[in-house]
Amino acid sequence: MVPPLQAASLVTSGPARETGIMRTESLGRSYLALPDGPGPFPGVVVVHEASGLNDNIRDICRRFTAEGYAALGVDLFAGRNRAVCMARMFAGGMAGNLDYYGVPALKAALGQLASRPQVDGARIGAIGFCLGGSIVLTWACTDNRLAAIAPFYGAAPRPRKAIRRMCPVVGSWPGKDFTTKAAGVLETELTAAGIPHDLKIYPGARHAFFNDQWRAYHPAAAADSWQRVLAFFAEHVRRGPPGRG
Repeated sequence: MVPPLQAASLVTSGPARETGIMRTESLGRSYLALPDGPGPFPGVVVVHEASGLNDNIRDICRRFTAEGYAALGVDLFAGRNRAVCMARMFAGGMAGNLDYYGVPALKAALGQLASRPQVDGARIGAIGFCLGGSIVLTWACTDNRLAAIAPFYGAAPRPRKAIRRMCPVVGSWPGKDFTTKAAGVLETELTAAGIPHDLKIYPGARHAFFNDQWRAYHPAAAADSWQRVLAFFAEHVRRGPPGRG
């Protein structure tokens, strides 16, 4: 059973400052940010990098909430050894296991978010960064509840044909990175399947260019990719998938 909303805290830090009041709470080791008001709101599951659920991911949750989304930041390492978790994720991805470690937890997180009375369960997307970007791409191959996903520097899942079962994708990669080739793989498979997508490579950017707390932060690439995500989610998440209203 999902716990009731606890006493609200007012969040006015970071990029969310301009929009005023929102509500946040902890769900176990996860972080939930809700727009002020009854809703129902579209939702976004936010998946962290290898550094785990940190202030950067919480800030991204608040940025989405400032745009009218209920945002749930998950912690895939909660109570576990991070290195072991990452090894299991990597091994599962290389083996072509579409339900490898981390994916079931994200499916459960979507269900938890969708069950909130303030959230419209038919309008939920996901965003992930690095490790989170790879997992989000894999997750979307087997979960038709997702309205759209936004992977940042994520690797393409195996088997490649599974990509043709994805929801709409807005993806972003740096110009020279071990994940950059995924953009071409996804372009081929998503085009073949007729799945809406917006994939872009930023030549001057490096891995983790979206994280404004790291030295690799690239302001221009981060700003452009964020606007692309918002525009894509406005069309495919906020409006809801075709046939769902």
